[in-house]
Amino acid sequence: MYLEYWRLNEKPFENTPDPRFIYYSPWHEEAYARLKYVIDQKRGAAMLTGEYGAGKTLLARVLVKELLDGQNCDVALIVNPMLSEVDLLREIIFQLKADRLPGTKLKILHLLNDILYENYNKKKNTVIIIDEAQVINRKDVFEELRLLLNFQLNNRFLLTMILIGQPELRKKIDDIPQLKQRIAIAYHLGGLDNMRVSEYIYHRLKVAGIEKELFQGKAINKISDYSEGLPRKINNICEIALLQGMFEKRLDIDDELIDKVTKDLSL
Repeated sequence: MYLEYWRLNEKPFENTPDPRFIYYSPWHEEAYARLKYVIDQKRGAAMLTGEYGAGKTLLARVLVKELLDGQNCDVALIVNPMLSEVDLLREIIFQLKADRLPGTKLKILHLLNDILYENYNKKKNTVIIIDEAQVINRKDVFEELRLLLNFQLNNRFLLTMILIGQPELRKKIDDIPQLKQRIAIAYHLGGLDNMRVSEYIYHRLKVAGIEKELFQGKAINKISDYSEGLPRKINNICEIALLQGMFEKRLDIDDELIDKVTKDLSL
């Protein structure tokens, strides 16, 4: 609606996990490097946590895209893990492109074993990514995930598991020492600082087709404060600010407009 007014090619602040819009702050870059290290070194398991809207899911999608583009990896991306342990195993098998879905748990595990060894013989990594893992409320599901890490040879794991979730995931993992001990690397994503908020906003505007400084410096300071540096909140504020700016026929976005927008958003 506001694209023509601001001369944008597309919406710059959509809250969708589009890898083209990822902004690598130092913390996102480090998180990505740690996850890649665990996969490349076949270390077994990693955990990435962060506040709601910190950019975890987008980072996961970028990781999946790179792994699949490399064509030496099979990836199961589970975005709704609120399942029984058997259904979760079925979903993993399905994501790994099994041509059949066995009915019993034992047959599922046999098929998974076959897939893992087939990938190993083809020199392909097998990666299982569990997004929103904090919604798992049953210990038997976490136990099943832990047991998947028993698929290993003497000198390496046959799969890599990455658990991604909000901060409460850490507490749940702490309560299961057997699983916690299998996690080689854990990392927590926080909010962006003021300088990175500015870089984030202009990065997304540039991807959307404009390099003009649409947001004044004081406006960016306000966005940083109201959003706590969380990309999802930044996107919400900037999206409505562009829309309101169009209604008011503004030439750019100032701090007064940000105050108005955030009041409407109840921030």
